[in-house]
Amino acid sequence: MIGPVEPPRIELSLPTGNHDPQLTFRDPAGQLRLAGSHALRRIYPAAAEATLAFLASPLCAALEKSGDLIPSKIANAAEHSCIAADELWLEHPRIDPITYPWEWTPAQWRAAAELTLRIACEAIGAGWTLKDATPLNILFSGTRPVLVDVLSFERRDPNSSVWLAYGQFVRTFLLPLVTAKYLSWPLQATFFWRDGYEPGVIYKALGPWNRLNPNLLDVVTLAALLERPSGKQQVSRKTSSASSPELAAHILGKRIARLGKQIRSTENSNSRSEWSEYTRSAAHYQPGDTLDKQEFVKNVLQRHGPQRVLDIGANTGTYSLIAADAGAEVVALDADQPALEALWTEALKRKRPITALVANIARPTPAAGWRNLEHLSLLDRLAGKFDMVLMLAVIHHLILREQVPLARIAELCALLTRRWLLLEWIPASDPMFQEWLRGRDDLYGHLTEEDLERAFAPFFSVVDRNELSNGRVLLLLERIRSEEGSVDLTENARAEAGPS
Repeated sequence: MIGPVEPPRIELSLPTGNHDPQLTFRDPAGQLRLAGSHALRRIYPAAAEATLAFLASPLCAALEKSGDLIPSKIANAAEHSCIAADELWLEHPRIDPITYPWEWTPAQWRAAAELTLRIACEAIGAGWTLKDATPLNILFSGTRPVLVDVLSFERRDPNSSVWLAYGQFVRTFLLPLVTAKYLSWPLQATFFWRDGYEPGVIYKALGPWNRLNPNLLDVVTLAALLERPSGKQQVSRKTSSASSPELAAHILGKRIARLGKQIRSTENSNSRSEWSEYTRSAAHYQPGDTLDKQEFVKNVLQRHGPQRVLDIGANTGTYSLIAADAGAEVVALDADQPALEALWTEALKRKRPITALVANIARPTPAAGWRNLEHLSLLDRLAGKFDMVLMLAVIHHLILREQVPLARIAELCALLTRRWLLLEWIPASDPMFQEWLRGRDDLYGHLTEEDLERAFAPFFSVVDRNELSNGRVLLLLERIRSEEGSVDLTENARAEAGPS
C-alpha cells in the first residue's frame, strides 16, 4: 500500500480510447459523428429517400415540437469538412453528456420506456412505425428522455397488426425492469447484454409464483415455453394482417397499452438504502451546520455563476438543486441508485435542468462495445466540461473506502473542472472518518487539511474557506492556468468525434 500523499504527476492526460468513436457502425442506414456543439449523421444513399420523407412528415414536426424527438436539419457541406458534395448529412443539437441505460435509475428507465411507447403509438396513427425500440436510442436532456434516432421510423403497412419492434422492447426495456424488481438484478448489469434479456433466462431465475404473475405471463412464461429448442425463436418480417386498417391500428394500440401497464407494474415503492436516508439520519451535522454549509454553497454559486456544474456524490440532490436554482445546468453523479432516484424525481417535479447518472467516480463506467469504440467511458464524457465541480462530503470516501491518494484525487478534479472546485474536507477526528479508519491510523489518521492543500497545490489555489462548527471545512479552489496551456483541459479536451 502506497502512502496517501504521493508526488503529483503534472502531465495530465484525458482517458484512453474513443478518439474515433464508432457510435453507430451497426446501423445499415447511416453513421453518427459527434462534434463540439452538435451531432452529424450521415444518411446512406439507400436510406436517403425514406429519411427525407419522414423529416418532411407532420409526425416528425409534431415530435420535434413536443421535444420527444431530437431536432434535425440538413447539414451544410460548406460548414463541415467531413461532408462530401454528394452526401446527405443531418445536423442535430448535441445532448451532453451522453448517458447510457446502465447509468439510469429505474424511474429514468420507465420514463424512457414510456416515451418509446408514446412515440410508437403516435407513429401508428400517422401511418408510420417505430422499427427500433431500444434504450440505446434514448438520451436524457436533464430529466427529460429524448429519442435521438431519426432512422428508427419507416412507413407502416396499414393492415399489419404486428409491431416488429415488440420483441426488442420487451428484451431491452421491460425485462431489465422485471429483473430489477423481482430478482434484485441491478440495471447496471445490462451493460453486458446489448440486446437485452431473453425470456428463457428470466423464466429460469423466477420462482414459480412469479412465473404466474399476470404481468409476466406473456412476456416471460409463455415466451420461454414457446421458444424453439435451440433457444431462438424464428423471426420473420411477415406480419399478420387485419381485416381493415382500423382494426389493425386498434390491435396495435391495445398491445402497446398493455406494454405500458407492464412497465408501470415494475415500480418498486420500497426502494431505499442507507444513503438515500443520509440527509435525515446524518448525526454528525447539527441543523446549524447544515444551514451554514448550504448558505456557503449558495454564496459561492451566486458569486461565480457557473453555467455547468458537476455534483460528485450528489446523494438525494440537496446541492444539485441549489446549483440548478442558481441557474446552472447540473450533472449529478452518485453510485447509490435509490438516493439518485429521489434526486431525479425531485428535479423532475421542480423542472430543474439536472442530469442524473448512477456511477461511481472511483470506478467510472468504462468504454464499451465493439473494440471499446461504441460507448464512451464516463471520464471521456465528463472531462473538461464543467465550470465548477462539487465534491461535498466525498473526499473521505475516496481516501478511506477506495484508498485513493490525495494527489490522485487532485489530478481527477483538475481533469473534470475548467475553473472552480468546491470540496468539503473531513478531518481525521470526524466520527465518519473514525468509523471508516478501521485500524489504519498509520496510513490515514495523520491526514490534515494542510496535506490536502499540498496535494492540490500543483493544480489549484484556495480562494475561500469556511469551517463548520462540527470541524468540517468547505474549501473553494480555483484552477491554476498554465501560461503554455499544458494543463488547460478546456483546450486539451478530447474531441469525441473527428473534425467537423
